[in-house]
This record gives sequence, structure tokens and C-alpha cells, in this order.
Amino acid sequence: MTEATTEATATRNAVISIEELSLDYGKVNVLHSLSLTIPRGKITVLAGANGCGKSTLLRAIRRLHKPSGGRIFLEELNIHGLGEKALARKIGLLAQSPSAPEDMTVQELVRLGRYPHQTLLQPWSAGDTEAIEQAMAGTGVGDLRDRRLGSLSGGQLQRAWIAMVLAQETDIICLDEPVNHLDLAHQLECLELVHRLKEQFGRTVVLVLHDLNLAARYGDTLVFLRGGKIVATGAPADLVTEELVADVFGVQARIITDPVHGRPLCIPLRLSERQSS
Repeated sequence: MTEATTEATATRNAVISIEELSLDYGKVNVLHSLSLTIPRGKITVLAGANGCGKSTLLRAIRRLHKPSGGRIFLEELNIHGLGEKALARKIGLLAQSPSAPEDMTVQELVRLGRYPHQTLLQPWSAGDTEAIEQAMAGTGVGDLRDRRLGSLSGGQLQRAWIAMVLAQETDIICLDEPVNHLDLAHQLECLELVHRLKEQFGRTVVLVLHDLNLAARYGDTLVFLRGGKIVATGAPADLVTEELVADVFGVQARIITDPVHGRPLCIPLRLSERQSS
């Protein structure tokens, strides 16, 4: 398959297309003429060192940041031509470390996901009730519906937040560090849930992860960023190499094959010369 054919196939399968996107915070340029396609029905993981622009890119996809240049298309539609509720019915976002009142119940939190579907003439419907029931069942928090958020464990709380995003019934779900501050068991629980969203429901997931091994295990496509630019995009087996890990993360590492999952496994050794100098 030629490079031109590969690019044409990627464009045809893209649910989100980003063209020459630039974004500034004040006078600081955070994203630099960045172009990327997000494939439909796959898990795309944005990875890179702290401050490389991962979260900014994710939030830009959900139109929470106004770009200084470039365009983002949702299929054929420029997202900046959509109304807020229309966009919220298409793209759900779970930000990093979200917060809500501790005395709110799980069911009340999940109900917030139906806001984009509400109208003045029909503030609540049987469809809304069905959506939140399915979201809670799919994330395993149905039996926690009356629990206060302040009484939940970290893993339970994260599943409740994901249930809220699922209740939006969007085909695209953006998750910013969903396993941040979770222990190992709850990290796996959360990411297995994300995997089921793709496999069982065909959702497109865009995920920010710091842990390269988790990114390689669960991602269909990895996007490596450095300094607000895309360094490389591809399958984990192609991107998780000793050379790219040194270039993107500033770490010398040994890359082996995970004997269980067959995915690349990164064993950090030391800072690279670039990072330590």
C-alpha cells in the first residue's frame, strides 16, 4: 500500500480532521500548525511529556479553546459552525480532575449528561431516563445511584463521571487522564471500561495518558507530541521504540514485547543525554 493510499484511507475513515491548528495562551504559542485525523471507532491516545500540548489539543477538539489558526472538522462540519448543544450531542469530554458537590448523588451527577438533549418544551423524557439507566448499567454504578459522591472510592467516582459522559450519548468521547490518581486496580478497571466502549458500542475515544505502557496496551493509534507539535502518529508497535521514547520523553529505555498482550512494553533506564544535559 502506497503512502498516498494510506493517507486517503485514513482521511476516509476519519471522524475528526484537524488542519493546521495553532493555539495560543496569551502570547505563548501552545500548538503549532498541527494536523491530525482521528479514526472512527478506535481508541486514539495522545501521549508526550508534561506541557507538550496533549490536554490543550483535547480541549480544542471539544471547542473549549479558541484556535489562533487552522480548522477542526467533525466529519464534514467545521465545529466552530455548530451550536454548543449540537456539539455537546456529538462530542463528550471528561476533563482532568473534575469536581462536583460531595453531597450530590451518583444519579444526580449522571443526569447532568442529559443537559445537551433538554429543551424548554421537553425538559425531561422517557428517553433521558433510559439513557442514564444504560449509562449507569454500562459503568457498573447502578447500585451506587443513591450514594453521595463524597462517600465513593476513587475508582467508583471515576466510573460515575464516565457514566455522566456516556449519558450524553455521543459517538465521540474525550477523556483527559481518566486514570490520574487511581491505584493500579482502578486504572485497569477504568481502561477496561474504555475498551468496552469501543468494542461493544463502537465509540470513538480520544484519550490523554501519561503512562506509556497503558497507552501502548489500550491504544489503537498513538500520537506523540513534543513542544506543541506532532512528532509521530501510528500503531503502538511502530511508535514505542527506543529512539522515539528518547526523543519524545527524554528517557533511555529498553523496549520489549509484553508476553501477555503482545504490545510494546517500555522499561525506563535513565534520562537521555538531551534530558540530563
